[in-house]
Amino acid sequence: MTPLQNAIIQNDLRQVTEILTAFPSSATETQSPDPLPSLMAAQYGSLEILRYMVEYSRASLDEYDALHRNILHYATASGDVQKCRYLIERCGMSPLTGDVNLVTPYEEAYRKYPDTLYPYFETVVGTPYPDMYHNPIRRGFFPDPSIVRVGEDYYMVNSTFIFFPCIPISHSRDLIHWEIIGHAITDPAWSELGHLEGGRGYWAPDISYDNGRFYITATYRYNDTDEIYRRQMVVSSDQPEGPYSKPVFIYEDGIDPSIFHENGRHYMLLNRGARIFELSSDCTEKISEASLLYYGSQKHAPEGPHLLKKDGWYYLFHAEGGTGPGHRITVSRSRELMGVYEPCPYNPIMRQMDPEAGIQRCGHGKPVMTPDGRWYMVYLCGRNIDGKYSMLGRETALDPITWTPDGWPIVNNLKGPSVLSPKPFADQIRSQADDTAFTPGVWPNGWMTPREPEEGAVIVQEDGICLKSSPAPLYSVDSRNLLLHRQENFRFDAELTLELPKLEDGQEAGLVCYYDENTWVSFMVSGSDKGYACTLTERIGTESFVRAVHPLEQAEAAYSFAVKTDGLKRTFILRSADGEEFFTAALDNVYYLCDEGIRMGKRFTGATFGAAAYGPHPFTYKLRSVTIENMDRPE
Repeated sequence: MTPLQNAIIQNDLRQVTEILTAFPSSATETQSPDPLPSLMAAQYGSLEILRYMVEYSRASLDEYDALHRNILHYATASGDVQKCRYLIERCGMSPLTGDVNLVTPYEEAYRKYPDTLYPYFETVVGTPYPDMYHNPIRRGFFPDPSIVRVGEDYYMVNSTFIFFPCIPISHSRDLIHWEIIGHAITDPAWSELGHLEGGRGYWAPDISYDNGRFYITATYRYNDTDEIYRRQMVVSSDQPEGPYSKPVFIYEDGIDPSIFHENGRHYMLLNRGARIFELSSDCTEKISEASLLYYGSQKHAPEGPHLLKKDGWYYLFHAEGGTGPGHRITVSRSRELMGVYEPCPYNPIMRQMDPEAGIQRCGHGKPVMTPDGRWYMVYLCGRNIDGKYSMLGRETALDPITWTPDGWPIVNNLKGPSVLSPKPFADQIRSQADDTAFTPGVWPNGWMTPREPEEGAVIVQEDGICLKSSPAPLYSVDSRNLLLHRQENFRFDAELTLELPKLEDGQEAGLVCYYDENTWVSFMVSGSDKGYACTLTERIGTESFVRAVHPLEQAEAAYSFAVKTDGLKRTFILRSADGEEFFTAALDNVYYLCDEGIRMGKRFTGATFGAAAYGPHPFTYKLRSVTIENMDRPE
């Protein structure tokens, strides 16, 4: 601890002023792991010491600790109302700024000081904490959101790439609580995923509504070795949940299609920039040549075009900057659909400007209006571990749109993504889907397979899900029949109880943590001539690494496979069905289960976990039960 930090801890204002007068640079010096002196002053010093640090030292109010906690976080930790009042009212600090774990001072005050500090914060924010929502609103692998409102109901679609069923359709009445109610493609014979590498498949869908019918379009992305790269898929239904029509394909190159309906005519938009062409009355055929409306404002990777008509203007929204840290949303407008589009003077209307904040890569948004005339934007975002690894993939966030006096839409008052914001409506949860409860004959909610499963490979029964082993190992593009669930938090526990047949030589079954065929962890029980064993294996790129092997003295009819996840660390536990523990093994760094883990193929999906099996001879096994516990905050 430095002399200045020590003086702050001792609450000695005289010594603090003497040190800072003699050694001004000490205001920005620290001795790890202690925080900067200004942060320590906010938590441990008096109001007078805090004011002196702020007003007379070289300390800055844009300083953060390793968890991206600022000076108001530290003042909140002290519980001192006067220090927080000073920082908010005189220094302009916000109670809604989140750290890397998306914890805000407002939340800390609500949880730790409900009778003293929280009432003051509530007057500042203007909305009680229970009436706030947290971003992201869809956690885990829910990228590229598109939204439409019909009456008081909101429907949203997200990309699924090679995963089946294709393109989930989620429903909400309050824009915050969402439930998957169907998929755009549910027939394995229609999905055409079987030969595709990870990260290909169905990209950036859009959902729209016109004259009693819902339309979903998406790019179908081939492998690079195929004759063409991209084509556009369209399905439609008179019910939001489906069933949807058999997919039709429009052979126009590009990505991120959306459909704009106006006066009985229909148009598809595609990148680069925003190209537009007219569709037939049923939106299944291209009936005009594509032409460029506008290339975009930033001029780098302009994509994700959406059109909105309001007050006599056509507003054209773009995603720009690529889907990484430079991602953003821009807008332009024209009085005529095919006219000249003028860029918004406030662009980008959404972008994360703080490279260390907890929510990053914000872009690819679409606006929606509520029945009472308010506007919101859904957009993709991402959260990182250690500022590097987006383990959860790209997620979905929501923020309000306001319209400037000169008629431009801006998102969250140009402050970037919110961490905590007032709920648009009171909670209107119709039903909360349980991803661990299964209904016979119905595809399990929230679960998916990489590529379409084989016929009869996933059968939901009264006592569990009957699964068929994969015809190919996990590292193969031909691997399928894995039943997977999105990882929704950096900290979670999951446990799967599997009922296994007698395993023969080379057959294995168990739990898998899966990103794609190039990166995964398997925790499997296998059979051989020498008996049973449990093996923990990592796949990183083109190599597999056996990290632990434990022989099993006897074969069990059922095993419980558990994984405990804390950031990049995963602990695997094998138990008998009645709880007897057989084997525990841990991995300290599963960095590869994310977009940034390795450079190989297309990587912008998200980490999953679930049940898997493989063997040279096919066999069936049963997923009897699942438990999932998500922990949003670190302990």
